[in-house]
Amino acid sequence: MRDSLRGEVSAAGTVLLPWAPASVAVARKRLAADLSAAGIFDAAVGDAVLVVSELLSNAIRHARPLPGANVQVAWAVDQDAVEVAVSDGGGPTAPTRAHATVSALGGRGLDIVEYLARRWGVRSDDSGQTVWAVLAAPAAGRPSPEPASAAGRH
Repeated sequence: MRDSLRGEVSAAGTVLLPWAPASVAVARKRLAADLSAAGIFDAAVGDAVLVVSELLSNAIRHARPLPGANVQVAWAVDQDAVEVAVSDGGGPTAPTRAHATVSALGGRGLDIVEYLARRWGVRSDDSGQTVWAVLAAPAAGRPSPEPASAAGRH
């Protein structure tokens, strides 16, 4: 994970999964369980799970696997944020938003990520690439922060 999360990490996880569409459901379930156990507000858990689904689906569809035909999903929770990251073997192009048309059957994944995340990006190195996103993760019982779009960020 990056050093973008400041303060004490209250929950973290990493899972190495097979390079297969069925891994998306496994990652979603594991992330949801960890975030819920950390006391994160249900709506924030849902947003994080959706972002991981999009990032992992894109990795499986558009990139190469890590050695051993795997993909890695990682997350870390700080006071009011969760960072999720999907690492793969890289692809022919860097992930970018597609700006899908209304009638398109796909291509909305990174638009969804950008809408839900405070910020997101791509890191590349010799072993491949990691697409990461930082989302609001308020604890249950605390009011949810204002969405990024309402705060004028988008």
